Amino acid sequence: MSSPVETAAETNEPSSGGREGNWREVLRAFLILGVTSFGGPVAHIGYFREAFVVRRRWLSERAYADLVALCQFLPGPASSQIGVAIGLARAGMKGAFAAWAAFTLPSALLMVLFAYGTGWIGAAAGTGWLRGVKGVAVAVVAQAVLTMARSLCPDRTRAAFAIAAAALTLLLPGWGAQIGAIAAAGVLGLVLLLQGKGIGAGEVESDGGFQLAGSLRARQAAGALIAFFGLLALLPALAAAASGSQTLSVLAGFYRAGALVFGGGHVVLPLLDAVVVAPGWISSDAFLAGYGAAQAVPGPLFSFAAYLGALLAPGAWGLAAAALCLGALYLPALLVLFGTLPFWQRLRQRRQAQAALAGINAAVVGLLLAALYDPVWVAGVHNRADAALVFACFLLLEGWRLPSWAVVGLGALAGTGLAMAGF
Repeated sequence: MSSPVETAAETNEPSSGGREGNWREVLRAFLILGVTSFGGPVAHIGYFREAFVVRRRWLSERAYADLVALCQFLPGPASSQIGVAIGLARAGMKGAFAAWAAFTLPSALLMVLFAYGTGWIGAAAGTGWLRGVKGVAVAVVAQAVLTMARSLCPDRTRAAFAIAAAALTLLLPGWGAQIGAIAAAGVLGLVLLLQGKGIGAGEVESDGGFQLAGSLRARQAAGALIAFFGLLALLPALAAAASGSQTLSVLAGFYRAGALVFGGGHVVLPLLDAVVVAPGWISSDAFLAGYGAAQAVPGPLFSFAAYLGALLAPGAWGLAAAALCLGALYLPALLVLFGTLPFWQRLRQRRQAQAALAGINAAVVGLLLAALYDPVWVAGVHNRADAALVFACFLLLEGWRLPSWAVVGLGALAGTGLAMAGF
C-alpha cells in the first residue's frame, strides 16, 4: 500500500495544502532533510525543491520560486522560513511547527552535545566524509539552478535578468546587492514582461489549490507583525531595566540578531559575537570552535545558537538555555514570516504582481547561480578529485534521479575513499 507521500508524488499536479492532520507526513519529510541536508542554506533550497516540488509535488515550481523570493526579502534564515511556510500550507500551524522542529532539532542536539565536550563533530570535520557531502551540495545546487532556469527563464528577457542578477551579486557581494537585484528585476518585469515581452495571461501557473499562507488570516498576520516589532523594542528595554540579568540580555541580543539577519545565516555570526563574546561570557576560541562544528552538521546554521546557550549555562541548565537561545534567535524570523504570508498570497494572484514575480523569479535563479560559484563551489571544490566527485553526484541526481539523501550517503563514502587514497 502506497503512503500519502508516495501518492502525492505520483500525481501530475501539486497536492492541495492546508489539510489538518497531515503534520505527521510533514514531520517525516523534514526529519529526513534535517539529518541529510548538508551544505548550508543555498544547498537547502535545492534539497527542498527536490523533495517538495519534484518528488512529492506539494507545490508548483513557480509557487516555490515565489516563496524563495519572499524569504530572500525577509530577515532571518531563508531556508528555514521556506520550510516553515511549506509545513504551514500543508498542515496548518501543526505542520509549521513540525517542519521547523524536524529540520532544526537534529543539528541543535548535535551542537549541544559538542558544547558538553563530545568533540567528535570537530574531529569529524577534518575527515573525508565532510569533503564528500560538500561535493554533494555543489551538485544539488547545480541541479536546482538548471531545473529552475528551464522553468523560470524560458525567454531571452528573463535569461538576461538571471545573468545580470548573478553578475551583480558576484561583483558586489552582500545582502544589499541581493535585495537590489530582486527589486530591480521586479520593476523591470512589471514594465517589460507585462507589455508582452515575456509572461502572458495564459502563462500564470496553477498551484493546484496550494495556499502559501495556509490557515493564517490577515488579523493573525497583523498580530504577528505587531509582536515582531514590539519584542524588538521591549526586550532591550527590559534588559536595560534589569541590568544585572544575563538571561534578559542574552534574550534581547539573540532576538535582535535574528531580526537583523539579511542575506543568509552566516551574517548572524558577527551579531552573536557581539552578544556573547564581547561581554566575556564565551571565549573567542570557544565561539569559533562552535562555528566550525556548525559547518560539519546537517540542517540550519542557526543551530549554532543551541551551542552558545549550552555554554552559557553549563551543567543541568544547559539544555534549557540552549532551547531558550535557539527560540529567541528563530522567533523574529517566524513572526515576520507569519505576518507577511497572507498579504503575499493575495498579492501574487494579481496579473501585475505575476509580471513582477516573473522578473523576480528570474533574479532568484541568478542569485542561486552566483551562490553556486561562491560559496558553494569555492568551499566544496579544491582540486580535480573534488570536481570529479561533483560531476558524479550530479549524474546520480540529474541522470539517474536518485533521491538527495541517498546521494549524500554515497558522496560521504566517496569522500572518505578519496581521502584514504590520498587524492
